[in-house]
This record gives sequence, structure tokens and C-alpha cells, in this order.
Amino acid sequence: QVQVVEYGGGLAHAGPSLRLSCAAAGRFASIYAMAWYRQAPGKQRESVAAITRTGGTIYADSVKGRFTISRDNATNTVYLQMNSLKPEDTAVYYCNAEIVHRVGDVQAYEHWGQGTQVTVSS
Repeated sequence: QVQVVEYGGGLAHAGPSLRLSCAAAGRFASIYAMAWYRQAPGKQRESVAAITRTGGTIYADSVKGRFTISRDNATNTVYLQMNSLKPEDTAVYYCNAEIVHRVGDVQAYEHWGQGTQVTVSS
């Protein structure tokens, strides 16, 4: 099976930066888009940022200018650099990857990371 593993979460005070990482492992053909979602207490899961295989990006308005998504295709890793963190950024962050399992397939499947807690205190 394919595994998507996140790391880099933790506790941060408002202002400092935090970097999340997410790597896909296992047997698969390729990865298309990769993205970060988050779910704050009492709120629905929302998209944060996404990046295509070729580097195109999109951000939620709430994080635009503060967060940067990037990826390294050689290591199948996506990053989320979070600057100027605010208490409202507190949430469980989830990595998502669109993965083609076999060479020649056109269908990609969504795989989710386990979620990592980011807590920002003031």
C-alpha cells in the first residue's frame, strides 16, 4: 500500500515559523497534486494550499502571504512553510496526495496523511 506520512507539527507561539513535511512511501507510479488541509476545533476541514506536479500553487485567503507550499519530486515530499503564525492557525493539518498507483493508469487516488497537530498560542 501507499503511505503518506507527516511530520513537523508541534507547538509555536504567535509569530515564529513552523514547517510541515509530508512524504509518500511505498509502491506507486507517480504523484500529481499534493495539498495541505486543516481542521480547527469545532470547524470543518478546509483546504490550505495545493501544488501541482509542475509547481503551480493555490492558497486559501486566510494563509496567503504567510504560508508557502513546495515540493520535491525526487523525494516525493511536500512542505508547508508557515510564517507569522496566529492562534487561529491552530488545527490538525492533513497532507493529501493524488497518486497514480501503476504506470499507464490515468486514475489517481487520494491518499491522506495521519494528521499532525499545530498549536499556536499567544
